[in-house]
Amino acid sequence: MKYCPSTLSEGYNTYSSTALKRVFYGKKVNHVLPFSPPQLDEKVAEDFRQNRKQMSISGVQIKQSMRLEKNQLQLVEEGQQGLYILKPIPHRETIGQVLDLPANEHLTMQIARQVFKLNVAECAIIFFNNGEPAYITKRFDIAPNQDISGKSVFKKIGQEDFAALSGYTSENRGAAFKYEGAYENIALLMRKFVPAYSVEIEKFFSLVLFNYLFANGDAHLKNFSLQQTPQGDHILAPAYDLLNTRIHIENDTAMALKDGLFIDDYETKSFKANGFYAYDDFFEFAQRIGLNEKRAIRILQNFRTEHELIKTFIDRSFLSEKNKSRYYAFYQDRLKAINYSFEKRI
Repeated sequence: MKYCPSTLSEGYNTYSSTALKRVFYGKKVNHVLPFSPPQLDEKVAEDFRQNRKQMSISGVQIKQSMRLEKNQLQLVEEGQQGLYILKPIPHRETIGQVLDLPANEHLTMQIARQVFKLNVAECAIIFFNNGEPAYITKRFDIAPNQDISGKSVFKKIGQEDFAALSGYTSENRGAAFKYEGAYENIALLMRKFVPAYSVEIEKFFSLVLFNYLFANGDAHLKNFSLQQTPQGDHILAPAYDLLNTRIHIENDTAMALKDGLFIDDYETKSFKANGFYAYDDFFEFAQRIGLNEKRAIRILQNFRTEHELIKTFIDRSFLSEKNKSRYYAFYQDRLKAINYSFEKRI
């Protein structure tokens, strides 16, 4: 190992001091867990095989809660508070290129944070004692606190995803309820519930752009949330579950939500002419959700610029060599789309 399995910084054979501070509260945590990976129950695998029509990567991942005892990560037992979510490699029959799933999510999250400065959940790659990798992420809905005696405790932060805010459930919308609507619907809900809308909507716009640019076809309603602040109002929660789904799912769609960017079946001239989202679509989307035009253009410019660090992080990632090439090729494909303007705006 030549790179930090969290920040991907060069010159480390374990977690860097920056990673330990961000992910593990400054404690010296080993990048190898003292136990073997769990196996996915066969019934879960069979349930997945029976529901392939609406394929969701998040739906096939095992998620285990973990806590930090001194410098040791441990699986949570009944009555204990989990501080981390561990995602091992799921059952081998679930999706394509499954061995690269942890590395994919980790890489995508690091690019989001370090290249595009998005607010994302802290995360890392961690290894079982047999060498198999897993993805681990620090919960951001739990905050360190102190009780009246001064003892360290953890406080739950109020959070609600946009499926819940939309009132969508499997009972009233069917099994694919989290894929209903358009991203403009999320913006409308943010306008209703977020006092600092002008600030938070720019973060949302950037996140929608990022998901498109890095081919995250699983950015559904439950993967966007509002979080309560200490003052009692709401802001956009840190981004989570970011990954390039085209690595794992053939013919993956450009957008997770059924109606894409816009409500009311709206289509730009660009989309009508070409059948894919390009610069004009995101410029129009920014206008419809209330972004200042100059700010929208500046944000778009950031995402349509090829940053050298992206290739660097891909090369340093824990992806297989084959999927490093595919990841970069898929990114280049979307970058080309975002740099196309039917109306010659750029």
